[in-house]
Amino acid sequence: MQKLSALGIGPKIGRVAIPYLLLTVFLSFYYKEVFIISLAAGRALIIAGIVLLALGLIFYAVTVRLLLQGLKQTKLITTGTYYLCQHPLYASMIFMLIPSVALLLNSWLVFTVSPVAYLLYRHYIPSEYSEMESFFGQAYLDYKKKTPALFPFPVKKWRAG
Repeated sequence: MQKLSALGIGPKIGRVAIPYLLLTVFLSFYYKEVFIISLAAGRALIIAGIVLLALGLIFYAVTVRLLLQGLKQTKLITTGTYYLCQHPLYASMIFMLIPSVALLLNSWLVFTVSPVAYLLYRHYIPSEYSEMESFFGQAYLDYKKKTPALFPFPVKKWRAG
């Protein structure tokens, strides 16, 4: 049996998002006064950034562990972070890790990386859906129907359960 792609659309998103992130970080250091979020809230932003970074790294690490387990067994994973959303790796990057960098650097420019990454995700995700549907068939379609794609807040499941 053919194996699932381990990286999914991550490299496609990363080809644009990573250089853009590096550019925003560089510009945020070089033109700090232009891109600063707030002078007054500096300490609060750092604390929020650390908390968001910690949560994002935990979410990401748990997801990688589950993903590797699923790839090894060619098994559809629907528990853990995959219970919360279909794409927890992308969610952790877009909603937690990139924003945490923006908060830690006190830069609104770095925040713009998240919408860019989200648009790239939306553009490329149909190919990943096709791959998952071909491997897992109806089980994946059922999972996809009841689980939010990206935002980790499974209201549909909570209402049904």
